[in-house]
Amino acid sequence: MHAPIGNFDSATPAPDRLDDLTRPVADAVRRWSGTVPADQILYVDTEPEWADTATFVEHYGRELLEQSANCVVVNGKRGGGTTLAACVVLSTTRVDVNGVVRRHLGARKASFAPMDTATGETGMEYGGITPIGLPGDWPVLVDSAVVDLPYVLVGSGRRRGKLLVPGKVFAELPGAEVLDGLGVA
Repeated sequence: MHAPIGNFDSATPAPDRLDDLTRPVADAVRRWSGTVPADQILYVDTEPEWADTATFVEHYGRELLEQSANCVVVNGKRGGGTTLAACVVLSTTRVDVNGVVRRHLGARKASFAPMDTATGETGMEYGGITPIGLPGDWPVLVDSAVVDLPYVLVGSGRRRGKLLVPGKVFAELPGAEVLDGLGVA
């Protein structure tokens, strides 16, 4: 199948590539019940050594820079409690951690989660964390610009491989909350 975005050799419906996904991502794809059929979530094989954004777009298409999203894990602290959340923003922006995220989580302080926390709590590889398959009780904060795209490139749970996901899928993820201004230039 031809990929709807990017210069990939081929794209395969994610339900046909469950063995290439981490367990939480594969389980989420297997159980998917959104309005967009799971077979419209596509897997593309990519080289892990090309995973960094600049190198990635050089090999797979410069237009992907405008059609990619990053998923980062943040923690919000208030009193003695900590809330873990995921933030999904276009790769051309950065997460407004100290503004939108902190206020939305009702946190006194918000910051990026340490790498070992992010990978340990998600069951995914650092640099490949995706909002598909996150713990069900986490808030998943999604910038509205991500939802507006026809297809979005995101991680697959591993550094090898990516998912091409219809933008509206992100609004249907468990715990998803679509916010304006989450990603800032």
